This record gives sequence, structure tokens and C-alpha cells, in this order.
Amino acid sequence: MIETQTHCVVFEGVSKAYGNLQVFTDLTVSLPMGVTTAIVGTSGSGKTTLLQMVNALEKPDVGSILVNGRPVPQTDLEPFRRRIGYAVQGAGLFPHMSAKENVTLIAGLEGWSQAAIDQRFDTLLAAMELPDDVAQRLPRQLSGGQQQRLGLCRALMLEPELLLLDEPFSAVDPITRLGLYECFELVQKQNQVSTLLVTHDLREAKRLADYLLILDKGELVQAGTPEYVLQNPASAYVERLIESQLA
Repeated sequence: MIETQTHCVVFEGVSKAYGNLQVFTDLTVSLPMGVTTAIVGTSGSGKTTLLQMVNALEKPDVGSILVNGRPVPQTDLEPFRRRIGYAVQGAGLFPHMSAKENVTLIAGLEGWSQAAIDQRFDTLLAAMELPDDVAQRLPRQLSGGQQQRLGLCRALMLEPELLLLDEPFSAVDPITRLGLYECFELVQKQNQVSTLLVTHDLREAKRLADYLLILDKGELVQAGTPEYVLQNPASAYVERLIESQLA
């Protein structure tokens, strides 16, 4: 049994396949609590599947996953998932709902008072440097960067124990992305939420993450701090990844 007290997520002997496609085989790794871990790899390396198993959107065929020391449940998933914030590429906002309705929907379902909802929403808007007048706009009335910031607000609304980010910065232009990085860094500094960030961009991982997982075709090829991994690549694949993006 891997020690879990300082780990937000622990994979123990996890295997996962889709038919004849074996995605993971005997994956065992623990991810540190209170920091951002970037999961890096090329397309098809298993990044999103790994994230989906943490949130019980996919289940491992073999092995177990612990989140904050507790096994991922097999049933009654709604309370479990509401302790986890989830943001994806393109924000995924409901097009018929206002920005505020999108962000605060789950808080209302959880029984939060209107005063508590308003206070949390205003706090998140300020953290993401969004003007107050976005609250009543529909997603189509917002820029891509504003939509992505609202997606992060929604993920953070319930003050989650764990934040899962699936390429949330990749669908915007470089200048907008830089602003999103700065907002995320500020929020993370203030809240220190355990975060798993899926990205194909090693530059992004180097900037935002405190810990790296490098995947290749479902295999964990290296784990460690960005500084260690970049200075001590464990395989030719990691070397090529570094050279292709950071040379």
C-alpha cells in the first residue's frame, strides 16, 4: 500500500483497455497534494483517460484509485464528483444559460444560500479578472478567453478538494492564454488546490506545474519535478519531447 497522507491521488496497479486497445497496464503512481501536477504526452498517450478514471467517468479494469485517501466509489457518484472541480478545453458552458447561471448552478443544487452564492461568484470573477457585466451574458456573447475563465470559475465554485483540468488553455490565442496562466497561478497560490492538469504542451507544464507525469502510449515513462525531468530525461522519448518543445 502506497502512503496516501501527502497524496491527492494514488493509482495502484491500474490497468485499462478499450477492447483490444490496452491504454494502461499496471500503473502505480502517487501524486502530491496541494500542488499542480501536469500530465504530459502526445495524443493517444492516455492523458484524458487517466483524468476520467479519477473522476469515475471511466473505471479501471484492474487495480484501485484513491482520491484524498478514499477509494473512488462504484456507486453514489454525485457527492464524490461534487468534491472535484472539472474544466475542459472550450469551457463547455451551457449555451442557454447566463454566465452566472452556468457557474453557480451546482451551488444552488447543493442548497447554498443566495448570499453565499453571490459572494463566491463575485470572489471568483475578481480572481479571474472578469468584469461584473459578464454575469448576465450568454456564452455566445463572450470571448473565448472569457468563456474559459468562466469554465475555471465553475470548476472552483464549490471550493473543491481536487481540480481536474483537461487542456483548458489550448483553445485560445497565445496572448489570452498568457492572461489565463496568470489568473490560474494567482488562484492556485491563494487556494493551493490539488490539481491535475492534462496538457500536450511542455512549456505550459513547466510554467504551471510543480510535478510532472510523462506518458507515452499508456506507459508512465517519468515522474518528478519539472526541473528534475528536464535536466534528467529518463528515455529517448522524453528527450525528444523536450527537444521538440523547449529547444
